[in-house]
Amino acid sequence: MERTLLVTFSLILFASVAADDYVRPKPRQALQFPWKQKSTSQPEQVHISLAGDKHMRVSWVTNDKSSPSCVEYGTSPGKYSFLGQGESTSYSYIFYRSGKIHHAVIGPLEPDTVYYYRCGGGGPEFHLKTPPSRFPITFAVAGDLGQTGWTKSTLDHIDQCKYEVHLLPGDLSYADYMQHKWDTFGELVQPLASVRPWMVTQGNHEKENIPFVVDEFVSYNSRWKMPYAESGSNSNLYYSFEVAGVHVIMLGSYTDYDRYSDQYNWLKGDLAKVDRERTPWLIALFHVPWYNSNDAHQNEGDGMMAEMEPLLYASGVDIVFTGHVHAYERTKRVNNGKSDPCGPVHITIGDGGNREGLARKYKDPSPEWSVFREASFGHGELQMVNSTHAHWTWHRNDDDEPTKSDEVWLTSLVNSGCWTEKKWNENLRKILMEP
Repeated sequence: MERTLLVTFSLILFASVAADDYVRPKPRQALQFPWKQKSTSQPEQVHISLAGDKHMRVSWVTNDKSSPSCVEYGTSPGKYSFLGQGESTSYSYIFYRSGKIHHAVIGPLEPDTVYYYRCGGGGPEFHLKTPPSRFPITFAVAGDLGQTGWTKSTLDHIDQCKYEVHLLPGDLSYADYMQHKWDTFGELVQPLASVRPWMVTQGNHEKENIPFVVDEFVSYNSRWKMPYAESGSNSNLYYSFEVAGVHVIMLGSYTDYDRYSDQYNWLKGDLAKVDRERTPWLIALFHVPWYNSNDAHQNEGDGMMAEMEPLLYASGVDIVFTGHVHAYERTKRVNNGKSDPCGPVHITIGDGGNREGLARKYKDPSPEWSVFREASFGHGELQMVNSTHAHWTWHRNDDDEPTKSDEVWLTSLVNSGCWTEKKWNENLRKILMEP
């Protein structure tokens, strides 16, 4: 009885904290997922992610607890020349019991190559394509997805574009304690996430803690395992990876970030190891925006910004992607609250289709650093053309996928004349030497 009351109180408390002080427009209806009988050993919710140099992690769920955690794969349909062995986990959440969650790393893999694979020694055949080893490479970017009609529209648009890796800056399933919605989200994204790697970080809707009962990120961490160990992190909530000349840092807005925290010290170490000759582009993702002219979620990122912006600036981060605000906004290059030609471009892209609707109210007048802002659902595409130039486009769901609603060409900071090698090293050394 006491546990039931505790759960009820926690849910009510969450709802009150999550309520926003602005009025949202009417959203599209949530998607319905009819129940269907499946084999207990059939893999479900299949998705892939990058797992270190030339390796990929395949994740899936089965209801059969005895199903093996292995992936057979090869370069021809139906012919599996290689085998990757993995691990499994499961979790409980009040009355919910997850299926057996499998994670298996495969590789080494050849770049820009199609592989055919199956999970658990049977079931349907899937295929994936590995990213290229050098430029050009294209990222699809969309955050705050959820499971609505708008989500389906966003995924359909992304499916039409040519990309190699999907970047998601938090708020995946919008399960919000309802654990079966993690399962339906996994099924919803499987057609895309089983073919191209999805690299994700956590948002506020991944926090599902019930004090003294359930760890806040147990669902997210169990299902969406990212390459944190491969990048020297001790937490799935922050990590980094490299692909085709790009170093990508995935940070956690909802874990400690002050200068005495593990995340801060890991970030310092990770930035110190970046080789801008090998990876001339440096990108960061996290959930809560630091530069935001929307009325929604004002100042929520100030604490993290105060601690970590000097690190990103000193290291020459080119682009920062965030979510949380359910709208789109792109800034000039910025730092310390104002335009700065040596700072990163910040892009808020929390417009993936969530059930809460769009955030339509903006500050008036617009800040001098804000270039483009609009409350519409959509996704972005970032094409890294070469070591010096990248092309960013944003696509509304209301338009055909090829239509570019916003676009800009960007020059990497290490090739822009903004940093000489000597100045860049001095800035980085100064910030990294701080206690």
